Formats: sequence, structure tokens, C-alpha cells
Amino acid sequence: MSVMATFEHKLRELIIKLHEIEVLKFGMFKMKVGIDSPVYFDMRSVVSYPEIMEEVAELLWEFAIKDKTYDELCGVPYAALPIATLISSRSKIPMLIRRKEAKKYGTKKLVEGKFNPHDKCVIIEDVVTSGSSILETVRDLRSEGLDVTSTVVVVDREQGGKYNLSQQGITMHSLCTLSQVGGYDLASTKGTIMKNIYYTFYLINTSNGSECLLQILQILKEAGRVTQETVDNVKKYLAASQIRPDGSFIVTPPPSGYNLSYITDEDMSNKISQFIKITGVINVFKSSHVQIHTRLKTHIDIVEDFSPQVIQELLDAAQQHNFLLLEDRKFADIGHAVCLQYSKGTHKISSWADLVTVHPVPGENVLTGLKSVVGDLKRGCFLVVEMSSAGNLNTPNYISSSMEMCDKHLDFVAGVVCQTPAAVRYPGLVQLTPGVRLECKNDGDLGQQYNSPDDVILSRGADVAVVGRGITLATDPIQVAKEYRAKLWTAYQKRIGSLK
Repeated sequence: MSVMATFEHKLRELIIKLHEIEVLKFGMFKMKVGIDSPVYFDMRSVVSYPEIMEEVAELLWEFAIKDKTYDELCGVPYAALPIATLISSRSKIPMLIRRKEAKKYGTKKLVEGKFNPHDKCVIIEDVVTSGSSILETVRDLRSEGLDVTSTVVVVDREQGGKYNLSQQGITMHSLCTLSQVGGYDLASTKGTIMKNIYYTFYLINTSNGSECLLQILQILKEAGRVTQETVDNVKKYLAASQIRPDGSFIVTPPPSGYNLSYITDEDMSNKISQFIKITGVINVFKSSHVQIHTRLKTHIDIVEDFSPQVIQELLDAAQQHNFLLLEDRKFADIGHAVCLQYSKGTHKISSWADLVTVHPVPGENVLTGLKSVVGDLKRGCFLVVEMSSAGNLNTPNYISSSMEMCDKHLDFVAGVVCQTPAAVRYPGLVQLTPGVRLECKNDGDLGQQYNSPDDVILSRGADVAVVGRGITLATDPIQVAKEYRAKLWTAYQKRIGSLK
């Protein structure tokens, strides 16, 4: 057996052992960034298995350190410290310890150990998601004059860490990846949105020449430890869950084109978009959209003065000011019926609405019916899995079944309408939450329950907040719209800041 074959055999055995001792787990786990993940690594518990920890250190050394020249090595606190210690002992390369905060007494050092300016230091890490922990370590080591350009990690979760590190001049070498999604068969994915997701991910994970070896999911599947369904679910999750170092998500655009920039690095007004609900008074919208840069939500069937001219005015304004039209139709019928409701009749919704809302209650046929009207998938929808009305019948089982429907139609479903972040399985889906008002908690006997901007963003996890009567019934809609935008954006900044 060749040296490389022996190495790969050892790595395969290690991956299976990590699964056996539950360092590597599959299920549904809440992550630090606030979302659920179908896979979780807890490398801290490996310290209870010294033989396995030694194997990890030996493989990292053999893989990416022994043939390189480094003056020091530094483990990212805290999980990687024992592994770094073992590598240092084996290699005789001096070790540095980077504190999470400087001592307030004695030398007040942030980096412990002996080193000289311009020494070459390699960083050791266990698991990489966004790469933020490594970048914090890089920052502190570089502040001491050390030369840091490489990191060696056990597992790359493939959620943007490799790309984020490369942007700061750090090359990442990983023993293994979860699934190497970049190698996923694009031809097997249906619909333009999923192909775009996987293609984008492929570019991110092959653009910087970093090394990686085996795929964890493939090894465990071959060993009979996980099913193909688990493999597919994790791949889908990874493709939709790229994360920046600050904890925010790099969200792939929904199927309705590429102009739904609800979370981008552009101007503040694009960060949190409020859909203004019009009820026939289109002039309110026309007088305010330039200042507030809205995405417009319509209830076209209650516009009293409807005519084809109304649609043309909306389309002209949308093109001129680069916003989307969301028709809140809430389709909820058999496939054939919604196909006609979407494309025929007085309103001909499919001819102008970029997005529509859909109730999942009829089952998958409601989505297949709508999709049959727009074969090129240049339209999309929001699935209504939770409502803000009092006494609604959205049970946990209904929500779960609705999300299973959503998962099968990610080429058409751009997001979900819901009231809680737990309903959204993948960050690539936009969470649209209605019922936002600065004042008033309900509208009497009509069922609407309102929430404040802080509550809807910080507690309920909204990416897009729906503000309707709070603006349209205001004495000064333009000024009130600006106030909503400011409060929602402040809340969003606070939420993202808490994830860093």
C-alpha cells in the first residue's frame, strides 16, 4: 500500500471513529449564528479520547505541516489548543498561545510564548465555518509582527470559511470537507436557482487553490453510517448557507431574477426592504417610493379602480426604480385551478408579478400548478407557513409539512411567510414577516396582531418586514415610512452584531 493510500485509510478510519464517539453528529442542531444545522461537530469532546486526539494531531502533521517550514504554531482557542500542543510536541515546533483577551495584570500579553518579529506562524483549528475565529487569531498574531499566511484545519464545513480566509491572504488546508459541494452534479439539479447556488458555491470552494482531502459524507455513506437522504440534505443546507466572517449570510438570489437584494453590501435601504400594501390608492405609493426604495406588496383583487393601466404604471415604476412586485394572492387550490388563477382572468398575475404568496394547504400540486405557468422560472413565490392573525390553525405539524414541501421546490420558492425563525430551515430562504406596527397590538375583532420593528427583527428573525396600514393610513406616509425603515435597520444591525 502506497504512503498516500495508507494515509487515506487512516483518515477514513478516523472519520468513522469521530462519528462513533459522537464528535460528528447528524440531526438538527442550533448553531452559534442562530440557525439550525443538520450536522454538528463537537471537537471539544475529543479530549476524552486521547488516542483519537493523537491520531488527529498525527494526520494534521503528516498532511500539511511536516514538509513546510514554520517558526511557531498557534492553536485557535479553545478546542484546537490540545491538538496544537500534541503537534508541537511531535514536531518540536514552538507553540504560541493567543488569549481571547489580554491579561489585566503582569505582562498583559495577548500572545504568550517566545517569538521574533516576522517569524512564520501556522494556525491550527478544528472546525471551520465562516473562518471568523481564525481571522481573530490572525489579527492578534499579525499585530505582534508575526507572518501568518497558512492555517491547517481538521474539518471544513464548506460554508464560506475558505473563501473568507483567502480574502485576508490566508491559505487553508483541510484534512476533510463535509461533502465538497463544489463537485456536486449540476446536471442533476432542477431549476435555475439551484444550479446558480451550486455553481456559485463551486467557484468559492475551488478558486483559491487550497488543499482538501476526503469527503466525510461520502465516507460515512460508504460505511453504512448515513443514508443518501442525509447526504442530500446536508449538501442542500451547505449550498444555501454561506456565511461571512461577521455572521451574516451570503444569500443566493431567489428565482425571480437577481434584484432582490434584501441583504447585500449596498445602501442601507436595500438591507431591510419593507413591502407597502396598497388598497387601491396607488398615488400613495407613487408619491413615496423614490424616497424609501420599497419592494411593493399588492392586493390587486381589492383595487377598486383596477384597469390594465394600473398594472402598466406599476411595471413602469418597478423598472425605473428597480424594485419587485409581490402580489399577495395567497393561492390555495388544486393545481389546475391555481394555474388558471395565476395566468388568466382580469388580473393575469403571472404576466407582471415577480412574486406571489401561496398557501401550502392543498399540497405540492399548488406549486407544480403555478410552476407550469412559468417554465423559465423567472417568477417565484413565498410559501405562507405561519400567519399573524389571532386563532390561526398553523400547528407545528402543519409548519413542518409545509417546509418539506418547500424543500422540494427550492427552484420556485424564494422564501416563507412566518412568525418565528424556527420555521426557516435554510438561510437561503427569505423570511418575510407581516404584522409590523409602531403602535397598536391588534385591529379589534378583525384578527390582525401587530408586533414592533424590534420584535419582528430581533425575536422573530425577519429578513423582510411587511408594513401596511402603519404607512398607508398615516398622515405623512413618506415620513412614517422613513421611520419604519430606520427602526427596522437599527434592529437588523443589532441582530447581526450579536452573531459576531
